[in-house]
Amino acid sequence: MQALWMVLAAFLFASMGVCVKMASAYFNAAELVCYRGFIGMAILWALAHSQKVALATRYPGMHAWRSLIGVTSLGAWFYAIAYLPLPTAMTLNYMSSVWIAAFLIGGALLAWRPSSAQPRPPLQVTLVLTVLVGFAGVVMMLRPSIDDNQAFAGLVGLCSGLTAAFAYMQVVALSRLGEPETRTVFYFAVGSAVAGGAAMLVTGMSDWPGWPALWLLPLGLLAAGGQLCMTRAYSRALTARGTLVVANLQYSGIVFASIYGVALFGDQLPLIGWAGMALIVGSGITATVLRARAAPDTPAEEH
Repeated sequence: MQALWMVLAAFLFASMGVCVKMASAYFNAAELVCYRGFIGMAILWALAHSQKVALATRYPGMHAWRSLIGVTSLGAWFYAIAYLPLPTAMTLNYMSSVWIAAFLIGGALLAWRPSSAQPRPPLQVTLVLTVLVGFAGVVMMLRPSIDDNQAFAGLVGLCSGLTAAFAYMQVVALSRLGEPETRTVFYFAVGSAVAGGAAMLVTGMSDWPGWPALWLLPLGLLAAGGQLCMTRAYSRALTARGTLVVANLQYSGIVFASIYGVALFGDQLPLIGWAGMALIVGSGITATVLRARAAPDTPAEEH
């Protein structure tokens, strides 16, 4: 059942991407982040109340930093969805596992001092190859599949995966301090509402479109539903192998996004673009396996 819960979570996140793309015709990214935050706050408050999870925290600074990074990633992802083919934007955000692998390599090298007695960390060939394959996939997917006026959106989408990796590492730190995931996600929703509202002071507010504003409701509901399904999937995975299967099934979201992109938006990617997407998925799965070995029992990634 844990596998089905993760596939359902991936489907809900891809469906959220459809709502973002539809709503982006009427609202800018700051507004979408803000409105998603308010809807998420209401849902997470009700969930915390039903679970009897107190929302007061002893680590407000860590939650604020996690929310700042997470909101930056979310805003960049929403911007990329608005201006790129849906499967391309989804895949770039799922690059976070490859970025984490790159951080593991860089962190080990930065921590080593040539003058110290500690031997140089071994060259992790598998990790290095995983990172290189992932970025080769990015080049293959972006260059043929976007035109010149989408280049900036492609860069923003790539940054969404980078900042998502930073946010995930902060979630890991909060989890190890004993913070329940419901509380962490609630403060992320608070940060989304506050940061999105602050950004609206700069970007301005769009004219209220009337009935199309209803896209905002499923956007928030699908995001919260996807997060809850993902949490249940990980909680039902009682073995290391089960957790690994669940973690890798998150990439089914790219399949759902591709189906949506072709069926609803007429997205057309050349063969080399699909090949690049497959390389990114493969490197992401490999990075997830390596991460599970290095840091077992870490929490789920959020989208």
